[in-house]
Amino acid sequence: MNILAVAVVVPAHNEAERIVDCVRSISAAAGQVAPLPVRTVVVADACTDATAALATHEGAHVISINRRNVGAARAAGVRYALALPGPQEAHVWLAMTDADSTVPRHWLARQTAWARRGHDAVLGTIRLTSGTPAGSGHTRSTHDTAYYRTRPTAQSDMPWKHPHVHGANMGVSATAYRSVGGFAPLTSSEDRDLVSRLTATGHRVARTDDHPVYTADRLRGRAPAGLADLLLSLQPPAEP
Repeated sequence: MNILAVAVVVPAHNEAERIVDCVRSISAAAGQVAPLPVRTVVVADACTDATAALATHEGAHVISINRRNVGAARAAGVRYALALPGPQEAHVWLAMTDADSTVPRHWLARQTAWARRGHDAVLGTIRLTSGTPAGSGHTRSTHDTAYYRTRPTAQSDMPWKHPHVHGANMGVSATAYRSVGGFAPLTSSEDRDLVSRLTATGHRVARTDDHPVYTADRLRGRAPAGLADLLLSLQPPAEP
């Protein structure tokens, strides 16, 4: 794929505490692919805090919707990004993350490298951040044991073609995205739904652990049946 522009889409619902770190990490990643233009679109979905103002101050394009629906928010962000002046859709790479996440500096460089090698989508991994509620150390440990179950041993030189799908760390060509109808307006698992349609239609999907994204390990999330609910289910029983 001949990439002439990148658009990063970030859905956000009341993420004033985290959106600045998120957008700044994206800006740092954008610097690694310069002079390729990178536009960050934050979708403030039913926000009642300063998320939109903070994202705007950090240089992001910001749109506001009132859906409380992560699938609808991602789709709205993509529509906005692709309507901005710039290269034709055939040359645009769409990168996705979440407002409670920070991306590594090489995030976009690695995604676009996969795209230039002919992949239509790239699925990355996550790392849980620390420093959240008491007891989360046990939760992270339990989560990681299952999460890394299929990862090759340290002695192996085989890459980890992991089984995970995260809206917090994925990328897709605009052409492939359009061809399968884009994100559905689902309150959860919109990322898995999109990837299932991409794979079902024969698109090349890379799975890599080369550019993990750091995601909050909070136990009260924004989307139902999301990562926070999974982590909450892993909490040890309360002592009587």
